[in-house]
Amino acid sequence: MITFPKAKINLGLRIAGKRQDGFHDIETIFYPVSLSDALEFVEPAQSLNEDELVITGINISGPPDQNLVLRAVRKLRQDYIFPYFRIHLHKGIPSGSGLGGGSSDAAIMLKAINKCYGLSIGGGKIKKYALELGSDCPFFLNPVPSFATGRGEVLKPLEPLLSGYHLLLIDPGVSISTRDAYLNCRISGPGSGLAKVFEDKPSVWREYMFNDFEDYVFTLYPRIREMRDLLYQAGAVFR
Repeated sequence: MITFPKAKINLGLRIAGKRQDGFHDIETIFYPVSLSDALEFVEPAQSLNEDELVITGINISGPPDQNLVLRAVRKLRQDYIFPYFRIHLHKGIPSGSGLGGGSSDAAIMLKAINKCYGLSIGGGKIKKYALELGSDCPFFLNPVPSFATGRGEVLKPLEPLLSGYHLLLIDPGVSISTRDAYLNCRISGPGSGLAKVFEDKPSVWREYMFNDFEDYVFTLYPRIREMRDLLYQAGAVFR
């Protein structure tokens, strides 16, 4: 079976505070985009003793045996029986970019195995598996524009907000650790202007929609701030 896990962008990101479980409460809008990976798994004619994963495309950090795709398979194997796979993951989504490629791969793997092997895992349970793999992983089980709160798993579907606009993705060629971003982020506290996006055009979003990772990232990589400013100079209505 072959699938194409999509990427997402964040429209605004407010860090509301740190939780007792060590995670952070956030408020953001997850918005799916067409950029994708390609994920294929097959059950070989000659059975395997363990899952095999080959990764091609954009280089990603970390050993293959710790990839979220394999972690998703192993998580299901704790409760269900199904054959071992030969898996090919072709990366088109850069890692460390905030686009959620790893989480998307894992979520799609969970869904595909559930469907192909008739595991009948309900929505609540598969969402629990996904959340154990990553805070934004549940979004990719049904990637539609969503207002996200909690760790990112409390999702409220939204009407598409960018109809009629063109979206440009730029890869600055750097990888930013999500863990480091949270350790160094600005915490805005609760209360968000994100609800206003329904009332306003994207051209005025910059007045109240911010990303609490920006200060840290701009300090670490000033070139990214320069790229943002160049986009505005070129006529972008929101970055």
